[in-house]
Amino acid sequence: MAQSEPNDEQDLAKKIEETRQRFKNELLQESTEKYDQRDVERLLNDDALVEGYLQWRQQVVDDALKMIDDSLQWRKEFGVNDLSESTIPRWMFETGAVFLHGYDKEGNKLFWFKVKLHIKDAKTALDKKKYVAFWLERYAKKEPGMPLTVVFDMAESGISNIDMDFVKYVVNCFKVYYPKFLSKMVIVDMPWIMNAAWKIVKSWLGPEAISKLKFASKAEVLNYIDPEYLPPHMGGTDPFKYSYPPLPDDDFQTPIYDNGPSITEDETESKEAEQESKDTLESSFSSDVVPKSKKVRLSEDLPRAEDKDRGESSVRANGARKPLTTFKGPLMDVSPAEELSFGSGETERKCLIVLTNVTKNVVAFKVRTTAPEKYRVKPSSSSCEPGASVDIVVSLHGGFQASPQDRFLVMAAEMDGAGSQELAQFWKEVPKNKIMEHRCQLCSYFPSSICLHSFLLAYGPSHPNTNISNNNGDNIKYIM
Repeated sequence: MAQSEPNDEQDLAKKIEETRQRFKNELLQESTEKYDQRDVERLLNDDALVEGYLQWRQQVVDDALKMIDDSLQWRKEFGVNDLSESTIPRWMFETGAVFLHGYDKEGNKLFWFKVKLHIKDAKTALDKKKYVAFWLERYAKKEPGMPLTVVFDMAESGISNIDMDFVKYVVNCFKVYYPKFLSKMVIVDMPWIMNAAWKIVKSWLGPEAISKLKFASKAEVLNYIDPEYLPPHMGGTDPFKYSYPPLPDDDFQTPIYDNGPSITEDETESKEAEQESKDTLESSFSSDVVPKSKKVRLSEDLPRAEDKDRGESSVRANGARKPLTTFKGPLMDVSPAEELSFGSGETERKCLIVLTNVTKNVVAFKVRTTAPEKYRVKPSSSSCEPGASVDIVVSLHGGFQASPQDRFLVMAAEMDGAGSQELAQFWKEVPKNKIMEHRCQLCSYFPSSICLHSFLLAYGPSHPNTNISNNNGDNIKYIM
């Protein structure tokens, strides 16, 4: 097994190079006006993008090239790179027929289609398709490599809402235009009168996607999505109600310093740097593998028995509990590996992110969050010497509760001799392919206001919920 991995990597590298060469020789030769040059540049420089097409087409170069050709032509035809809120009719945003909100049980973002709000109309068909492309491209730039779960909410829908051309377009978005983007497609509470139509939809999905189509009743949808992200009419408890503006999806933003923004953060909060911070997250429709959050975590946010024996100070730093798991990154190790956890009391409204520089150069880092109004982060931007570690304290503001949908993005890049006083300029100029990104979210197994330690103190180790599995599926018994 150990010898096959390098061979697999070499074979993949050869196929990526073959795909690029044939793309240039066979497709680019036809016409330089066929594609948007920005998409061509991404394809020629982003290995993960080419790899995504190859994997989605079972490593068959001919099929991958066909997919690339169709995808890039579509992107130019629809002007995908230039889609923005200003290019989409405002009424489409206001209807709330399509939007991003919430997560499934695997941590994938939910892409909602409220079918009852869709009426077939040839005059608006193109705008509706661009509207879907706007959401997909927006998400691809913010969460490169992270799949989506599509939810068709069929409640109160009927024959007048059936638009097979539009549905086929949505299917093609995931089948052709965005490789490896679809986690699953859940059709909820479908009226029997639409059975025939959806049999046709199944025929459009290729063999690689047919297994991703899930038909679910109100009871069955709970197999895929927890109640906290389901609306009441699906048996959920999510109080979310769509409204516009603003757009109801997650933006990573710079959190606030404990003592106010530093000089470098003031600079990065300027309009120019604000645009830069959005660009930094861009890796358009890339299929880079990003560590996905799983449902149950214990080790990073709970004291072990031996820690308790050594005393509380052994697991605390800067007033926050030290994380106990680590993500091994190419530039920095990040602890915890995936999930942050706050305690239950007012004295435990802090947690730590520990960064360790594993390179021989100075590494710049910064931390962003989807909920900057909730959290103060210190430091949120700085640099770290070779072999050194930095404790980043994340503090929860009074009056706020941590939520599993709150996420943090750690970004790091080697500085190659640049001074710390040049950090703001460094982040503007560093190539995107040189930036390491790692995402963490808040612990989602228990309510955000109760950590396991407090839970056990309150209910005792005999409570049925004290036997819990860790990341490997092993049974863990918490010792009081």
